[in-house]
Parts: sequence; C-alpha cells; structure tokens
Amino acid sequence: MQNGVRLSLSNPIPNHSLFRLLHSYSDSPQIDIAPPPSSSPPFKCSISPLSLSTTLRNLLRPLSAPHPPPVVSYAPLFQFLTGLNLLKLGRQIHAHMLLRGIDPTALVGSKLVAFYASSGDIDSSVSVFNRFSDGPSSLLFNSMIRAFSRFGFAERTVATYFEMHSWGFTGDYFTFPFVLKSSVDLLCVWMGRCVHGQIVRLGLQFDLYVATSLIDMYGKCGEINDAGKVFDNMTVRDVSSWNALLGGYMKGGHVDAAVAIFERIPWRNIVSWTTMISGYSQSGLAQQALSLFDEMLKEDSGVRPNWVTIMSVLPACAQSSALDRGRQIHELACRMGLNSNASVLIALTAMYAKCGSLADAQNCFNRLNRSERNLVAWNTMITAYASYGHGLEAVSTFQEMIQAGIQPDDITFTGLLSGCSHSGLVDVGLKYFNCMSTTYSIKPRAEHYACVVDLLGRAGRLAEASKLVDEMPMPAGPSIWGSLLAACRKYRNLEMAETAARKLFVLEPENTGNYVLLSNMYAEAGRWQEVNKLRAILKSQGTKKSPGCSWIEVNGKAHMFLGGDTSHPQAKEIYMFLEALPEKMKAAGYMPDTSYVLHDISEEEKESNLIAHSEKLAVAFGILNTSAETVLRVTKNLRICGDCHTAMVFISEIYGREIVVRDVNRFHHFKGGSCSCGDYW
Repeated sequence: MQNGVRLSLSNPIPNHSLFRLLHSYSDSPQIDIAPPPSSSPPFKCSISPLSLSTTLRNLLRPLSAPHPPPVVSYAPLFQFLTGLNLLKLGRQIHAHMLLRGIDPTALVGSKLVAFYASSGDIDSSVSVFNRFSDGPSSLLFNSMIRAFSRFGFAERTVATYFEMHSWGFTGDYFTFPFVLKSSVDLLCVWMGRCVHGQIVRLGLQFDLYVATSLIDMYGKCGEINDAGKVFDNMTVRDVSSWNALLGGYMKGGHVDAAVAIFERIPWRNIVSWTTMISGYSQSGLAQQALSLFDEMLKEDSGVRPNWVTIMSVLPACAQSSALDRGRQIHELACRMGLNSNASVLIALTAMYAKCGSLADAQNCFNRLNRSERNLVAWNTMITAYASYGHGLEAVSTFQEMIQAGIQPDDITFTGLLSGCSHSGLVDVGLKYFNCMSTTYSIKPRAEHYACVVDLLGRAGRLAEASKLVDEMPMPAGPSIWGSLLAACRKYRNLEMAETAARKLFVLEPENTGNYVLLSNMYAEAGRWQEVNKLRAILKSQGTKKSPGCSWIEVNGKAHMFLGGDTSHPQAKEIYMFLEALPEKMKAAGYMPDTSYVLHDISEEEKESNLIAHSEKLAVAFGILNTSAETVLRVTKNLRICGDCHTAMVFISEIYGREIVVRDVNRFHHFKGGSCSCGDYW
C-alpha cells in the first residue's frame, strides 16, 4: 500500500510487459461501468474489445519506453479508464508510475482521484488527494468535491469546498453543481443561498449548468419561488432546466403548476415524463399517474420508459389496488429486459404486496440476489408480512436481515412491531421494542410506541397499554390514542375509551371516525342520550361521517361502492344476491352482529342495514361477474367491521371463493371458511 492506495506493488508491470495486460481485458464483449454506491444499477457501455484494446495500446505506448515517460503521459490514460470497471488495471498503472519515481502533478492527481472514485474506491481517491496537502490546485479540489458528492458524502463535500476557499481558490461551473447537490442532501438551504451569493459575485449565475443546479437546489429545499426566479432570469434554458423546475413544483405538491410547466416544455425527455408520473404517484393521484404512463407509451410521445419510470408508476398501481395493471407493467418490464433489475424487483415486491398478492411479492423478493437485498428490500418484505398478519414470517425475515449484515432502521421496527401486534406475538414484540436502543441504537419514535400500545391493546392488556402511554418520553399523538380507543372498543372498556376519545377530539377534531367509534360504544351500552350528544357535536361542527367506500377490480376496471349505494348499473342484481345471503349464512351458523349499526331501530332494520355495507356490495358484484376460480380482491377506505368480517368467512365457505380484503389497517385473506388473521385483528 502506497500512501493508503491499494496497489499491486508485489507484482508490478515490467516495461516490456505492459501490453500483455491488455489480453485479459479483450475477451468480454462488453465492459461494465461501475457507478458509485447507492446509485443506479450497473449499466453497459458500448466499447468493443477491439476499440478498448486499440485505445489502451496507443495510450500505453509512451510508458513502455526504456526511459521514464513524462508524467503528463499518465493523465489521458487515467482519464480514459475513468468510468470503466478496470480498477485492477488502473492500480497497476499507478504502481508503474510510482515505481519509476514519477510524482504525479496536480493534473495527473485530479485524473487519479476521478478514476478511483468512478471505480468505487473512494479511500484511494482521498489518499491521492492528501498527497497534495502542500500544493493542491482548483482542478484537484474539483475532482475531490465531485467524488465525495457522487458517493453521497455531503458533509465531506462541503468541508472540501470550504478548504478550497481557505487555499484561495474560487469555485467554478465544475464546483458549484456538486456543492449545491450536497446542500440539498443536508437539507441546508442557507448553505445553498451562500453558494448562490458566491455564484453571483463570480458572474456564473447565467451559466446553464450552474443555474439549473440552483433551480434544483431551491426546488428540493421547498423554496419554489426562488427556483422560479432563477429560472426566469436564465438567458438560455435546456430540458434539464425545465425538468428541475418541474420537479420542484411536484415535490412541493403544486400539482397544477407542475402540469402547466409540463405542457410548456418545448421538448420533453424521459426525465420530464418520469418526473410527472412520480409526482402524481407521490401526491396520491394514482389514476393521473397511470393515464400519463399510457400516454407516454404511445408512439407520438417520442420516448420509451426506463427502469426509473417503471419504479415510479408501480406505486400508483399499489395505491389503487390495480393488480391487473401492475401485472401488465411487470410484463412490460420483462420485455424491456428489466426483470433482473434489483430496483425494479423491489418496487414490484411492494406493488404486489399492497395489491393483495403476497405470493407474487415473495417471488419478486426471492429473485433478488443476496447482495441486492438492501435495507429497502428487507423493509418492504417485513412490512408486507406484517400487513398480512404473518408475524412469525416478519420476525424470521428480520432475523435473516440481521444475519445478512444489514443494520435495521426505524422503518424496520415499525413493520416488525406491527407484525407482532397483528399476530398476537406480545412477548416477542415487547422483546424487540425493549432492545431497539440497546442492541440496535435506534431510539423508539412515536410510531413505535403506537405499535406497542396496539400490541398490548389487541391482547386485552389495557392497563399496561395505558401505563405505557403515560410513561412515554413524548406527548401521545393521534395514532397512539387511536390504538388505545380501538382496543377499548374491542374489550368494551367504556371508561378508558372516553378518555382516549376526548384526547382525539382535541388532536384531530375533523376525524369523524373517533366520534363514530365512541358513539358505537354508547349505542352498545344503550346510552342513546350520549349518542345524540355526539351527533349534535358533529352537526354543530359541520363535519360528516366519512362514508364507507370499497372497490374491486374486475377485468382491469375498478368498480367503487359506497355504503347503501344504489347507483351501480347492476345494483338490482347485487341487492337481490345480498337479500338471499343471510338465510344461507344463518343455515351455516352465521349470527348478524347488529352492534355495528348505530341507529336506535328494530333488529330487523339493523340486519337490513348491515347488508348494504360497501365491502359486501363489492364482494357480491365480484361473485356475480367472475368465474369461481377468480380471487376477489376488495379494498376499503375504513376498517372492516366485525359483522362484515364474519360474513366474509361464511361467504368464502358457501361459495368456495377466495376473498382478499385490504382495509385501512391490514389484509384479510378469507378462504374455506376461515381468515388469515385467525380472528385476531
């Protein structure tokens, strides 16, 4: 090792053998380009073996002379190797230079820094850079700043920029884009503003690349007005400038403004389309994302999707539970040769899990190589198991992740604790919660306390749950009081429910679900006076109960139903089916649970009210319009009620249908007269 650089000095390249090294690089038809860690997957470059060999021969020729070559001969050689996955060759040539007593100049040093960084060896880049501690150059600083930035070392990028200034060097259009990017990574808008001031003093504010970087920085830091001002002052713009402004508006949730910009872009590229699709998905506008994706696939769009586009549109399928559409996009990805792309496979895993097909999610996850299973992939699978109530699988997947050497984060534990909660693994969940900080150095956050309150509450350990809420190091938020209220509803603890509900009335006064839940409990207890008081409060506030809404996808089309809905074209057939259903279910042992009907009406009227719940309407429509082997997948905007859950169990047995219901909390998989939750939900 020479000054920290890993070189093969034990077997350096003799002068007369330099060209022989080329033969080992002339067999592969393509050369892998190795990107920095956490960037996109490796892609291919079209350098043929013959072209590579010829170019290297020409560049290496001065080095094979018997006398030491001029140091400048090494600069174009390292520049050529930058971006190619030829780290061993570059190290050999570096060793050759050092063994011949040739000290690199700042120019050669900057090319060395860039070469090592592009090959994934940032430590060697730093070692080379540090050799010039007595006489660096702006070119060398720029190479190091670029290297740190591309490796995601934002703090070291900024520190190197400050060091550059301390040496009396000013930045240029090679420096500022990377420093601005690091300001974004650090969420440090004041740093960006300071750099902006330096840019203005140097007269670089009209440079195309610098101005585009400023737009990107302001947009990602939420200062969209400043981004717009920089854009308006640009004398020359390209598609990257438009895309940076477009991304800023989408990130800030200014969807209408983003649409207007998208329509104004003179020439749209794949980034323009993908930014819009991703923005729609992240804003919860699934249908707009899917429609724009369809538009992009048309011939006249002039672009074709890439792996980033596929990743951006898949969440829209998940949001709308559009499983058939997700499968179509999966098939498209396969035709594009992306069926082995790790990022796409992770996105597909999440999509399938959220669309109710856990088996497909498992298949996509299993196709990932061990080295490709990063933290996001493991978290996706752990969360998937948790949402299906497969707590043991979530725990075993977590243990696999730890054995693979992946450090968990707060998202990991949210999924893990949720899985334990939905599966009744109380002691296991408490064990992991208690070792979060001691073993994994992760300080529990509010969402983790909410999971544990839910864990204890579902198990009926309400006193322990209430005590945990009182002892929390932070104020309890809506998710925590909501978990406690739901547990009180299940175990009919009205006194504690009143306490939790009153907290929620203050924390989220617009959430009618809390009023409804407490009203349910009052109705069960026959306390109709309190029920009327709650109704009066809701009426005085002008808030209305969120209507139950369910939808089901049949033949690629989503059909939505509201509770008591009669607007569907097949409403008559649906209600005829449902009116005959109770007798069939009662013959199999079903007993209607009228406690889920609030109104002070007769039992017969309550049973009739239960029939019209939105999830029952959706399932009835599915049975009437699909073959017996079709899995019915229903999504509901609220928590499935106890009576509907019981009814689905009987329907799955009577009609031999497999039914998957995704409610606001989790999935329920009904098959053969039982549910995957084991009635623990």
